[in-house]
Amino acid sequence: MTSASNYIPAAELASRATMRFPNESAEYRRARTELLAEEIELRRHIERVAQLRRALPPGGQVDGDYRFDGERGPVDFAGLFGDKDTLVTYSYMFGPQRERPCPMCTSLLSAWEGEARDIEQRVALAVIARSPLAKLVAFKKARGWRDLRLFSDVNGNFSRDYHAISKEGGDEPALNVFTRRGGVIRHFWSGEMDFSTADPGEDPRGAPDLMPLWTVLDMTPEGRAKDWYPKLDYGPRD
Repeated sequence: MTSASNYIPAAELASRATMRFPNESAEYRRARTELLAEEIELRRHIERVAQLRRALPPGGQVDGDYRFDGERGPVDFAGLFGDKDTLVTYSYMFGPQRERPCPMCTSLLSAWEGEARDIEQRVALAVIARSPLAKLVAFKKARGWRDLRLFSDVNGNFSRDYHAISKEGGDEPALNVFTRRGGVIRHFWSGEMDFSTADPGEDPRGAPDLMPLWTVLDMTPEGRAKDWYPKLDYGPRD
């Protein structure tokens, strides 16, 4: 792990920045330089957390009766890995009780669709939902997704064991990472931030945020807003 003692102080790095913009005031530049130092510290903390995550000890062995229906036919849990040693699964809030899926999940996955082929150069990526496969594939086609791999959780066991079903039986979003080493499949990491870990006045979310949407909006003066969320569609384009 990189030692913080090797870092140049963030304030010093920020003072070295050379970007300037037309007609900016000295007041703006002072405030921006202070903010830049905080951004550098944030970058370093993100990397520190990623290093701690990678250093986790082995998680629990996966041995449940997990069955899936994929676009290429039935598959067991090991089959989700393909030729990769690491598997990222996203549990999509699109259970059989829903006519249409969760807009927030769909917004996230629409962004991931553009990265899916890149991600799968390194690890396997599987999107899992409890609706029948035909329903999932129909929505995938309507949405214009091509590269995300969708799977129906046939018996619901995976969704139940890995926190994609609420106590009331509804859908929950869940991000899980698994490894396969020496033929043994283990759980590696899950996003565990939920309502119980949310800060006052904020929606529960992980860090870093999985949704590029929020990352972009966080860079604007309007921010995320407290009462706006993405929709499945916005009507015809002008």
